[in-house]
Amino acid sequence: MEQFQIETAQNISIAQNTAHLGDRILAYIIDTLIIVIYYVLMFWLLLALDVEPGDSWAIYLLMSLPAFLYYFLMETFMDGKTIGKHFMGIRVVKLDGTKPGFSSYFIRWILRMLDITLTSGGVAVFTILIRGKGQRVGDIAAGTTVISEKRRVFLRDTLLRDLPSDYTPKFPQVTVFKDNEMQTIKNLYDNARRNGNHKVILSLNNRIKKVTDITSDLQPMEFVDIVIKDYSYYTQQL
Repeated sequence: MEQFQIETAQNISIAQNTAHLGDRILAYIIDTLIIVIYYVLMFWLLLALDVEPGDSWAIYLLMSLPAFLYYFLMETFMDGKTIGKHFMGIRVVKLDGTKPGFSSYFIRWILRMLDITLTSGGVAVFTILIRGKGQRVGDIAAGTTVISEKRRVFLRDTLLRDLPSDYTPKFPQVTVFKDNEMQTIKNLYDNARRNGNHKVILSLNNRIKKVTDITSDLQPMEFVDIVIKDYSYYTQQL
């Protein structure tokens, strides 16, 4: 799993993990099975209703549209996910930190024909492997990539941070917070950083400064991270 930096419009760098190629392939297999099952059920239903393909091709064509538009519709209305992506814990995001829009999902869907359909996935796999940000051709054109939302539990997922022995705190004012308040700050910060939500980080930055009267020129992400570390430092000294 490779990590890359998302640079937001507010010049905040957010680390993200690109989705593992194996996870993307498994998500594709799950989605393909869903589409195949839909087609089987569709043909079974229409034949049960005595609707013959040769006589009512327009009905068959209309009924096939959901499967044909599956990836585009799912990613558009499920926040960058298909059912397969949901099960594999991966999601489509923009490289600039903004939420993908209609045009981004449409470009990815149109270029699936080149990436996957016509080449049996060969172009997609080749491009993903040689690109540093896990992008297939459709992602490159749309300015998107696919990230992993899977979590690993480390010491940093608790209230305490794993600090070096020579760590020097910068903001003693952080002791005004209670444990449950700092846990909330940490959870919001970690989730926002993982999901590329820079607005939450900016909000935390402003709120912490207002409560503590701290003045700092540090970038919001760095500032909030230091505040959490400082609180952890003072907590460990008790």
